[in-house]
Amino acid sequence: MEIGNRLEAMRRACPLVHNITNYVAMQRMADILLAAGAAPAMIHAREEAAEFARIASALTVNIGTLSPEWAAAMAEAAQAARGAGRPWVLDPVAAGATAYRREVSARLVALKPDAVKGNASEILALAGAGSAGRGVEAGDEVAAAEEAARALARVTGGVVAVTGPVDFVTDGARAFRIANGDPVMTRATAIGCALTGVVAAFLSGGGDRLEAAAAALAFYGVAGERAAAGAAGPGDFAQRFPDALFALDGAALDRLAKVEPA
Repeated sequence: MEIGNRLEAMRRACPLVHNITNYVAMQRMADILLAAGAAPAMIHAREEAAEFARIASALTVNIGTLSPEWAAAMAEAAQAARGAGRPWVLDPVAAGATAYRREVSARLVALKPDAVKGNASEILALAGAGSAGRGVEAGDEVAAAEEAARALARVTGGVVAVTGPVDFVTDGARAFRIANGDPVMTRATAIGCALTGVVAAFLSGGGDRLEAAAAALAFYGVAGERAAAGAAGPGDFAQRFPDALFALDGAALDRLAKVEPA
């Protein structure tokens, strides 16, 4: 897998990533996408979301701060992206926490996202299995969600990434484990949300979606390791992380990525 080449290709293309994301994540996500080499846009109004999705390179949908109007905009934008041949990525934040989230998540999954990225509890909830999630926090181990991820990928026809200490990503048949990252990444607000945009940026280049998603996860994890080295805590890490993404090149990524078939 040519992980470094995928990073360099994404940067040359500078894809426009349309994000319908939560209030908490908007600034962090924009900063991280810019540092990674993509161009972010935060468009959520129902009156324009679908129109913009047709011209963007990729779309992300994050259900963190749901409302009926946003849910409608998400569905319409996802349909528009698919109709225009643009990849879209679902981040099912706290998918199993409430009946409303379960309903909206099910509607979005039915629209066949090219990728789903979530923690183990979120993926289990999407797949209809019991989970131990507590709001946005995972209460389940990645290994517990691997079969659910494979099953969900077969339903959507896309890829499913389960994030954790060692990430797992699958297209329902093949799979990879990515062992990059640092525990402090879970302590800084919206770092996980912003990963969804980076996955979308990598998918926008086309080709093998499973390999593109694995490359995005490795890129993010290696940058996280570098930013965490010497960081005093989560706040310091959050300041260092965009610079680590910006400084990481394809050659270093190839050298440091820990991606193995699963």
